Amino acid sequence: MKKILIHTIPMIISLIWLIEINHTLDPISLKGPHFLKFYLILVFGLYASIFTLKLFKERVSKTTFYFMISIFLLGVVKLFRGIFLGKPVGFLMIILILELIVILFINYLK
Repeated sequence: MKKILIHTIPMIISLIWLIEINHTLDPISLKGPHFLKFYLILVFGLYASIFTLKLFKERVSKTTFYFMISIFLLGVVKLFRGIFLGKPVGFLMIILILELIVILFINYLK
């Protein structure tokens, strides 16, 4: 339960930012820079909470892995949407590659 609470804090912060700044609940409908800001807040917050758990010698659970995969899938959906609309998606692709490397690294350290 403690891990779920720690991982929901970055999601709540990014959701509050989404509502306050962009006045929407749908991150897929955001334009490029606004989505990247939302996504970076979400990703950095999640990985900060993961590394905080690692600092306290906690094990990375399946719940943590599911949070990482769900955030990664959100980025992949936005990537495909950007490709189909013909928008530049270079920064998002770099972020997704780095995120995949971090996911593999964290799973390797299990």
